[in-house]
Amino acid sequence: MKLATYQEMEQKARAFFKKAGIIVREDEAVEVSDFGLDRVEEIGLQLCVYINTERVCAKEMVLLPHQTCPEHKHVTTDGNQGKEETFRCRYGKVYLYVEGEGKKEDIEAKLPSTETTVYHQVVLNPGEQYTIMPETLHWFQAGPEGTVVSEFSTKSTDETDVFTDPNIVRQTKMEE
Repeated sequence: MKLATYQEMEQKARAFFKKAGIIVREDEAVEVSDFGLDRVEEIGLQLCVYINTERVCAKEMVLLPHQTCPEHKHVTTDGNQGKEETFRCRYGKVYLYVEGEGKKEDIEAKLPSTETTVYHQVVLNPGEQYTIMPETLHWFQAGPEGTVVSEFSTKSTDETDVFTDPNIVRQTKMEE
């Protein structure tokens, strides 16, 4: 991803935090991930991690209108059990898809251009939350207004996430 795009997406995320009434200080980093696809406005995620210790993690996530975080699961590695996470919608609407009953043709979100296999739909509006257990495939997408989601979880090891689509990488690669 080009540095200018990264900076633009970071500013958009900061504007969404403000809309949601969430204070993110200027000295707090806002990470932008394009999942190695260089289509960040379609497949991407912006996040601010408050804390990530051996026991807990708390972060805020922004997805722009219809932006998708691709299908993945948090796996057990190096003795660390996969991450258990609770999503709480703060602004907008988020379409969350997890393992369970559900068909591709019945989902409300726009089907992303990445590989997906799970279609059990959970729609979260402000104040609603859902917990995802370790080793559970899931993906999520913002509604038409974009969304801000708080995540509360066990230790986050996003670098070990396993994605359904083999073209996806978690770490953003920067270009000038």
